[in-house]
Amino acid sequence: MEKPRLIFDAHLDISMNAMEFNRDQRWTLEDIRRSELNTTDGQPHRGRNTVCFPELRNGRIGIIVATQIARYSPKFHNLPGWRSPEQAWAQTQGQLAYYRTMEDLGEMKQLRTRAELASHAALWREADEAQASQLPIGYLLSLEGADSILSWKHLEKSRSDGLIALGPVHYGPGIYGHGTDDTGPLTARGHELLKEMERLGIILDATHLCDESFADALARFHGPVWASHHNCRSLANWNRQLADAQIRQLIERGAVIGMAFDAIMMVHGWHHRASQPADFGLRIEKICEHIDHICQIAGNALHVGIGTDLDGGFGTEQTPMDLNSIADLTSLQGLLLQRGYTAEDVEGILSGNFLNFLQKNLP
Repeated sequence: MEKPRLIFDAHLDISMNAMEFNRDQRWTLEDIRRSELNTTDGQPHRGRNTVCFPELRNGRIGIIVATQIARYSPKFHNLPGWRSPEQAWAQTQGQLAYYRTMEDLGEMKQLRTRAELASHAALWREADEAQASQLPIGYLLSLEGADSILSWKHLEKSRSDGLIALGPVHYGPGIYGHGTDDTGPLTARGHELLKEMERLGIILDATHLCDESFADALARFHGPVWASHHNCRSLANWNRQLADAQIRQLIERGAVIGMAFDAIMMVHGWHHRASQPADFGLRIEKICEHIDHICQIAGNALHVGIGTDLDGGFGTEQTPMDLNSIADLTSLQGLLLQRGYTAEDVEGILSGNFLNFLQKNLP
């Protein structure tokens, strides 16, 4: 079967991997893995990465949402992060500088407008394999967790730099609200953040909002909403995933939900740093169950896409057994067709649904 012409991935921590894990994303997968054989930082994902520019091109993942991420962790905080919001801001600016450098080299191309997005999508769809191996990866800029936003002038600067989406929180408590494994509504500062995002035309990323902050955000924010990397709680029982009622709310708002390929988000009962994919017989096809679940709730296939989160602090020790590289996403095409999805449905899930969402919501 011919590969999909284009896959859209709504969540990749490209610059975090480059700047914090010292991975040159231009290298081959094998070269990055070999370079980490003797790494001693205790991270289990070392030597097990799945993402690099050659593999993105090999899988025709030609457009991505590329993140900036830097959380604030004050004194005695039990989650990793920067000791001041100012350090977090500086870190996100270093990540932005990485993307700019990759643009200068022709490896990446930032997409800010509907016209730029449509043009780049057409470029990938029309390219043969040889041409695709040389094309830049189109990227849209997002911010995962807003702790680094020091003031509304900093948010305005980020918007002028091309920021199109923002998730107010990450794990635990943050300046603007409460995230995964925490409880509570958005803070007063978080309410102001939503107003400023709406004024500037920034998409709200509902990913990582705890249940109370999720409800608070959707009640107060009237702009476009998506969930860039979020699976179904009914199939992976953890507050990090979306409950059915939340899925319905997102569908009512016209959102698209990106499917994540972290094993802990795919199955019930995963124990971090203890479970193995083989314990669950976990394969890529499991994500089709999450896709099915959302489609059954929606009554169509228009509200689900791909947001892998691959190399988001984990590697093949925590991915399906048949996912060695992000290029293995191409197998989804056949898996979905076998389950009775139409070719149009599959094209929408792999790229079209997020692209159509952005055509409605970009400048």
